[in-house]
Amino acid sequence: MAYTLIGKDFTPPDIHAKVTGKAKYAEDFRAEGMLYSRLLTSPVPHAHVRNIDISEALAIEGVIAVLTADDVPTLPGVQSQILTNEPAYVGDPILAVAAVDEQTAEAAIEVIKIDFERLPFSVDPLTSLHPDGSNARVEGNVGNPNARAEGTADSSSLSSAIKSVQWSLADFANAGEDKLPLGEPATEWTVGDINAGFSDAKVILDESFVTASNAHHSMEPRSAMAYWENGKCILHASSQSQSFPVPAVASFIGIEPQNLVFIAEFCGGGFGSKGGGYPSMAIPAHLARLTGRPVMLRITREEEYYIGSARHGFQGRVKIGFREDGRITAVDLYIVQDTGGYAGFSDWLSAADAVSLVYTPLAMRFRGLPVFTNTPTKGPQRGPGQNQLAAAFEPLMDKAARELGLDPLAIRSINAPKHDALFGSNQTSITSSHLPEALAKGAEQFDWEEKKAQSGQRNGSKVIGVGVGQAYHSAGSNGFDGLVRITPDGKLHIHTGVGNLGTYSHTSTSRVAAEVLRCSWENCVVERGDSRKHLPWNLGQFGSNTSFTMTRTNYVAAVDAVEKLLEIAALDLGGTPEDYDIGGERVFLRSNPSRSMSYAEAARRAIELGGKYSGQTPPEGINPMTTASVAGLAGTGLIGVAKDNLEKQGTVPALAAGFIQIELDLETGKYHILDYLGVADCGTVLHPQGLAAQIKGAAYMGFGMAGFERHAYDPQNGLPANVTLHQSKPPSMLDVQANMDWAAIDKADPQNPVGAKGIGEPIQGCAAAALLCAISDAMDGHYFNRSPVTADMIVNAASGRTQSHRPLQTNTV
Repeated sequence: MAYTLIGKDFTPPDIHAKVTGKAKYAEDFRAEGMLYSRLLTSPVPHAHVRNIDISEALAIEGVIAVLTADDVPTLPGVQSQILTNEPAYVGDPILAVAAVDEQTAEAAIEVIKIDFERLPFSVDPLTSLHPDGSNARVEGNVGNPNARAEGTADSSSLSSAIKSVQWSLADFANAGEDKLPLGEPATEWTVGDINAGFSDAKVILDESFVTASNAHHSMEPRSAMAYWENGKCILHASSQSQSFPVPAVASFIGIEPQNLVFIAEFCGGGFGSKGGGYPSMAIPAHLARLTGRPVMLRITREEEYYIGSARHGFQGRVKIGFREDGRITAVDLYIVQDTGGYAGFSDWLSAADAVSLVYTPLAMRFRGLPVFTNTPTKGPQRGPGQNQLAAAFEPLMDKAARELGLDPLAIRSINAPKHDALFGSNQTSITSSHLPEALAKGAEQFDWEEKKAQSGQRNGSKVIGVGVGQAYHSAGSNGFDGLVRITPDGKLHIHTGVGNLGTYSHTSTSRVAAEVLRCSWENCVVERGDSRKHLPWNLGQFGSNTSFTMTRTNYVAAVDAVEKLLEIAALDLGGTPEDYDIGGERVFLRSNPSRSMSYAEAARRAIELGGKYSGQTPPEGINPMTTASVAGLAGTGLIGVAKDNLEKQGTVPALAAGFIQIELDLETGKYHILDYLGVADCGTVLHPQGLAAQIKGAAYMGFGMAGFERHAYDPQNGLPANVTLHQSKPPSMLDVQANMDWAAIDKADPQNPVGAKGIGEPIQGCAAAALLCAISDAMDGHYFNRSPVTADMIVNAASGRTQSHRPLQTNTV
């Protein structure tokens, strides 16, 4: 289908503010009489707070208030708390001080005396699972297998599900030092006959692996500013979502959602950690209520490493059987997930789904369990589970290809999912898959055959390596609301609850409404970033869902507006709605286009008619947030509002492939990325420039995941070893001066009205996997079975030295 706006480049409405520095982030706001807050965080990995003495702090001139865990709601279950009397990791917030300036607040924190009862702790899941291991929580060390991220599900039942699991000495002895023990799992499922699958295999690999936890590295810390006005809390916060966090944040503050004004126009990165409401958002609101003055809570870079969430680490083991032609006959996967100090996300379950979908094994068994550690809260980070899996599994595809004498691209192509693929424990269907085409298109555009022929070429200590990687993430949902408004001046206002994560999807998805209504884009206004703009209930901007989910919501809202335009024309000009059509921002009679009315005239007429036409009578079935927004807009124009009840069956898969060529120096362990190509199976392309930037930006992040970023903890005292960008630096354009290219399949997904589906997450995972494969390729097939692979590891392997870490050790320096 030919579109006027979809698939065309545009200038995002907020880009000028970002480029000129006029964009205001949460930390940039000020208010008269504003106080400044600082946090006191735990210096120990696990403890009970027996007593807090704040008397000396309150005696300091300029100190206005101290907020402790006793002053704020206790959140249910095992989710991160606003403030806590049982810190679960170094950096867990215990109290907050409000003062006239930050220096005074810091001085107050220095004199506060806390009596800690130190508790046992653990920073490595396998240490905790050992018979002599310590539990990270008083209740136990293994959590509910169905734990979800904060803001995405009710976690109130999680505390009763915590238990203590210790594997036997025999489990550890049978595995040895270099294999993951296969002790008691929390979850197990099997599809097909894995024994028969391994019997049919020509090559069988049995490999253990480690994928490191790493901080979300949001460049904008999660600072927040709040004040109260006429019974409402006005909160400026750093959020990658707009509508979705409101209910959770309101509950943290202890108010109804309609009494929260949530403002998040810009967000300096979240990568999943700011998808929903997070507890620290509520601290300035509680302090502002306590003091009667506005309060700014500024989070430092070190504190962001603590409370800013991190990717779940994996310690895993996988047995894979391959036929002679490379087809995977069986997979037996076991994952131990580092869940951190609080209930995290189900990365380990998502990883199993990714194996099942991307590699379509003929039979598969999955086992695993999530283990608490006294490290920062773990949450969904770009491609949660799937990207860790890609980093671990993709190099093993290369290893099997070497043993079978196959091309690495060929072994992936024969296992890639088609449209009829089923995956996971429930054998779920998918809406579409063009991964085979992505591999073929990438090979052609990257010139795979020629670059593969250069593999192993040496120039002194430098060696050429090439790699290809794949990744997947679910990428779309339904059931949310759309809201548009045509005002008496004829302008189309598209109200969106999509956040501003940096991909401009708040606007690219809004253009669908303009497409349906055949409006000039210059005559459209995107209303976003502030709940006072009467925004609809939309899903959070996470999980690569926005393109699929919010094109659908804007589509149904625009269709509702078109129906109302046709009805108004029929009422005023005669005939039936079926007699009319739209075009040129007018409603006209098909048989006589001169009989028409403009959108501006129709909007004024909608106000006169009232009822459903101008928002006085909202439709049934929409979310209460959307209902309230419609009420706030009532009488201001023609209102198009609807819930997305369009058909959706199966999982919407985002799929991607990455191709890379590097030059690796075996003497220094450093490598130079010569060429990279990312290929996206994202359905219909909404915004080419935006997609190009996203694919390239995600690749940089993937390079960091593969080669640089990790959590490091001292197992003796539980202290972190990297809490600054210097110690765990994400790569930038200055570090990776490669030839970066992109491509997209651009084939419509059949369950989206414009064919769009998301892509933001697998484009990171495929880049990380491709780089790891290229490193191993340059090293003539040495597989580290670990990420990140750092320079010292490469030098040790190249020189035949023992690595500085144990095979399954995590949180290493």
